[in-house]
Amino acid sequence: MMISIVSWRCALRAVFSGMTALLLCGVTLAQEKPPALTIPDAEAKIAKEMKPYAELIEHTDVKIEMVPIPGGKFLMGSPASEKNRKDDEGPQHEVEIDPFWMGKYEMTWDAYEIWMFDLDIQRRKILKEETTPRDNAADEYQLAQPTEPYTDMTFGMGKRGYPAICMTHLAAKTYCEWLSAKTGRYYRLPTEAEWEYACRAGTTTAYSFGDDPADLDDYAWYFDNSGEKYQKVGKKKPNPWGLYDMHGNVDEWTLDQYSTDFYGKCKEQGLVKNPLLNPTKEYSITVRGGSWNDDPDRLRSAARIASLPEWKRQDPQIPKSIWYFTDATFVGFRIVRPLNEPSPQERTEKWDKSEPVFDRKAGR
Repeated sequence: MMISIVSWRCALRAVFSGMTALLLCGVTLAQEKPPALTIPDAEAKIAKEMKPYAELIEHTDVKIEMVPIPGGKFLMGSPASEKNRKDDEGPQHEVEIDPFWMGKYEMTWDAYEIWMFDLDIQRRKILKEETTPRDNAADEYQLAQPTEPYTDMTFGMGKRGYPAICMTHLAAKTYCEWLSAKTGRYYRLPTEAEWEYACRAGTTTAYSFGDDPADLDDYAWYFDNSGEKYQKVGKKKPNPWGLYDMHGNVDEWTLDQYSTDFYGKCKEQGLVKNPLLNPTKEYSITVRGGSWNDDPDRLRSAARIASLPEWKRQDPQIPKSIWYFTDATFVGFRIVRPLNEPSPQERTEKWDKSEPVFDRKAGR
């Protein structure tokens, strides 16, 4: 017998009512970190040992392909001579980045909806599979969250193999927290510096393939060739480090607060290692990469935009959702995993630090 996603989630909430009642009251159940799910080539002690691997979401057939990104130094931002350069892309400053893995593709609906609709839990129950310690840890970021969207968030543009869109920064970050618990490996959004470093892939030109936007059709979906909608991931050429759709298709969330003076402060420090401007307010957060709805200049490696409250303009709910940007049909994300996993204290003080702090279990 088929069970609808909505009715399944309602039944699931009832089954877990005892536990979710504690969580909804703001009580976090202390538990040890579960052992990581065993995946070929997923572990490395030093950068030279890093290999591409495919992360598996347990109790599903969905995999997330990860690509190793070597550590190194680069000039972040664009030179004053770059055509169509914006003031917020400078001054250029030297940055050093530690090694990490990055999603080969933008996060797809295939992987994102597992979290949105508890599809792994549904399958686990139907197939009578045993619950793992990772499943229990993931419940903190999954049960009753996010709330169901009030409409189809693909807006008819396609689902299987297409990039997930319209999630808020909170939703993208919570997905990463859920995935970290679900796999036993630490995933998060990239910093703005990590994103540009990976996009450039050792290049210093306006795009990872050169300076001429006439070559963009080979590498990106944008306004002129997208047919006014996003496209399946991985259909264009990758950048030199094997990452697809870093230019175009959908914009991608980063961890950083959007700022017009942070670059200048970094330059004053000289070489900056792993910079991150932690958010202290909801708006604005930096988004990178350009989208299917943008002109070529917005797809340059150094181009930046800021999130806006207008991205929820058509949301009819009161209050408006903390999970969905109904007007941001051009925004998605991809994940990273640092080679050296931060300690719980480092996560609290830097990598997972963000304000305001939303009550994830309080409703929409």
